[in-house]
Amino acid sequence: MKPHPGGSNQIYFTKDHDMVRRAVADFVNKEINPYVDEWEEKGEAPLKKLFKKMGELGFLGIRYDPQYGGQGLDYWYETVMLEELGHIKALGLSVAISVQTNMATPAIDEFGSDYLKDKYLRAAIAGEMVSAIAVTEPDAGSDVAALKSRAVRDGDHYVLNGSKIYITNGVQADFYTLLARTSDDPGYHSFSLFVVPSGLPGVSVGRKLDKLGARISDTAELFFDNVRIPAENLIGKEGEGFIYQMQQFQHERFSLLPYICIAARDIIEMTADYAKKRTVFGKPLIKKQAVQHKLVEWLTEIECLQQLVYHIVRLKTEGIDASKEISMAKLKAGEKFQEIVAGCLRLHGGMGFMSEALISRYYRDCCGLSIGGGADEVMKNVIAKLQGY
Repeated sequence: MKPHPGGSNQIYFTKDHDMVRRAVADFVNKEINPYVDEWEEKGEAPLKKLFKKMGELGFLGIRYDPQYGGQGLDYWYETVMLEELGHIKALGLSVAISVQTNMATPAIDEFGSDYLKDKYLRAAIAGEMVSAIAVTEPDAGSDVAALKSRAVRDGDHYVLNGSKIYITNGVQADFYTLLARTSDDPGYHSFSLFVVPSGLPGVSVGRKLDKLGARISDTAELFFDNVRIPAENLIGKEGEGFIYQMQQFQHERFSLLPYICIAARDIIEMTADYAKKRTVFGKPLIKKQAVQHKLVEWLTEIECLQQLVYHIVRLKTEGIDASKEISMAKLKAGEKFQEIVAGCLRLHGGMGFMSEALISRYYRDCCGLSIGGGADEVMKNVIAKLQGY
């Protein structure tokens, strides 16, 4: 895929970045997009096979330490990779990949022991293990502190009991990065983060959930019945898991943004192409000034969002906390992406209402952006808090 029109790529990205972009684009075009219809219909992409190929090409550990198989590159290279995921014609798979790269593994990389990095991070980077982030519970979604899953220390193990729900990659995952309560004390220092292999006795997938959108991505309900987790699978310090998870959320939320910007551009251009072919009252729909104005309004909104994303990358590169800006971008992305996709669907007319139409799939997929990784209202709360309101 060619870079999006405009001068931004020339400012932020070098020839080396473009080489990575072309490599990821080639993979998406050859190994993913020809099969997404089949996988969407099946309700599951073959992540183990797909991730193995991506791992061999170095796509799953762009920023991670070469000591554990990563590429050791910067946030701009990661942004390039994430942008190219936006060209996947089923956004649920873009999410599944970013779970592996930016949701289930950052805490292991930042706070995990050498043992955990060598055994699990290395395998995730190589695509030899599929990972999932297991935080949400039936009564604890945005309110993470309300989770009830409990891990009790018993000698060299922790005994885990509880359940998780809405877990992306949960059906196929080889391990879960899981948050559980380890103390009854009040406050945020009563939770711990663990690596939980899916093959341990007592771990079970209750069901694969049937979703409105992102159907290509398997989403699971999980149960943990007296699961004995080796104590060495504790990430960082006991009692600090909530803090680790809050930091991880920034990686998660950011990872959604680059590919949403690219997907939005693809959708707008796809709609413009359709409007050129669709005749209304004797003229192509694209010739209607109202249609032209709406398309360029959407392009302008996405350009603004993309520049905010690039500003966030600059902040991250300089080691500056970008929590407020990431929350703002996540909020704006959720609102605008749904507006754009809904508007583009209407411009497709009756065809847009057909399940077979690609714009229909985008419409189903876009709804989750304002829910996953923190609802829009949660983003507003985060921004208000950081503003001191």
